[in-house]
Amino acid sequence: MFTSLGRNHLRVSRASRPLLAAAATTAFLLLVAGCGDTSAPAPPGAPNAADEAALGHVHGLGVDPGDGALYVASHLGVFRITDGTPERVADRWQDTMGFAVVGPGHFLGSGHPDSREDLPSSLGLIESTDSAQTWEAVSLLGDADLHAIEPVGDRVYAYDSHTGSLIMTTNRTDWDTIATQPLYDLAADPGGPATVYATTDRGVLVASIDAEGLIEVGDAPALTGIDWQPGGPLVGVGPNGAVMVADDPAVGEWQEVGSLDGPAQAVDVVAGRWHAATASGVYESIDGGATWRLIIAQDQ
Repeated sequence: MFTSLGRNHLRVSRASRPLLAAAATTAFLLLVAGCGDTSAPAPPGAPNAADEAALGHVHGLGVDPGDGALYVASHLGVFRITDGTPERVADRWQDTMGFAVVGPGHFLGSGHPDSREDLPSSLGLIESTDSAQTWEAVSLLGDADLHAIEPVGDRVYAYDSHTGSLIMTTNRTDWDTIATQPLYDLAADPGGPATVYATTDRGVLVASIDAEGLIEVGDAPALTGIDWQPGGPLVGVGPNGAVMVADDPAVGEWQEVGSLDGPAQAVDVVAGRWHAATASGVYESIDGGATWRLIIAQDQ
């Protein structure tokens, strides 16, 4: 049971709020279960691949601020999207579970290596400074599988599926455990890096303030993937595909601005361009989530 962050004070939560609908809840739990399968083998190398262009399950999205290109991190590699066509970067079939864009050509990641690489099965925190052409181990190699990564200010927050823990570092080498709780996605306001928001495996929005454990965010809807647009708002997708926004999640006042066809595998929002991945593909919105255009179908 979490402490709950209400409108004006902290209080003990009496009970978990129900999710939006039973069918949507089931879909989201199946989605989380698929992401949490740490027993799955490493992805195949190219010689064994049936479909060179297949994305597989999407784990992360990010826009490179250097050239505006969208990158999709998935079970079958990191893809750069060119004119609606996914191109696997460096012919690498790395199962990139965690993914975040730090700056131009500068990415953080985690997951499992291409089977042709002589690396431990869990990559810990890895870094690329050439738009995913090459990756270097930073920390936790062989010890952690980071399913969500959120760099903000001088901090990097991450969810390690091996320990089921939310962890944080300020030097990308030494990590502190904030809380142990199954989590799905992370988001933080660049203007307030001491607070990180997370969604649980049950769709509950929680937050950590000054690395002091997790508190439930009162009045928040059930959410799957989340991200914080620089300058606001916090954007989340509900288990039923509802696109929800709040300028201040701690205060509440959530608004539904649009909808997708189901829970989000990943969400990325930058000014003027929002992206979300669902089971059917990757979508883009250029009107603040009101309408969405399919840019890559999952069966492509």
